[in-house]
Amino acid sequence: MFPIETISAKMLDYYAGRSDSLIIDVRDKDSYQKSHIRGAVSYPYSGLTGEEHFPAGKTLIFYCDRGGASMAAARLFVRKGYRTRSVIGGFAAYRGRNLVISE
Repeated sequence: MFPIETISAKMLDYYAGRSDSLIIDVRDKDSYQKSHIRGAVSYPYSGLTGEEHFPAGKTLIFYCDRGGASMAAARLFVRKGYRTRSVIGGFAAYRGRNLVISE
């Protein structure tokens, strides 16, 4: 089993657009639609079951509003054999260049 690593919100720019990682937004759908990290996919934490299948070999980068739900999601999927990262401070701490705003 891999350890759960934490990364700063600034590190999201490093992972955005990389073919070896998948950025996963675990906030609710409305929050995702209003704004998110470019390339992120939406999987609200409230709906995660642990039965989701993500591409093998990719590092899963989870973020939420402040960091708690993303850590829980990372813990869930590290137990399934995925390499995971959780963003400290979550979306609220992000100030990078890959912000997508829909409103």
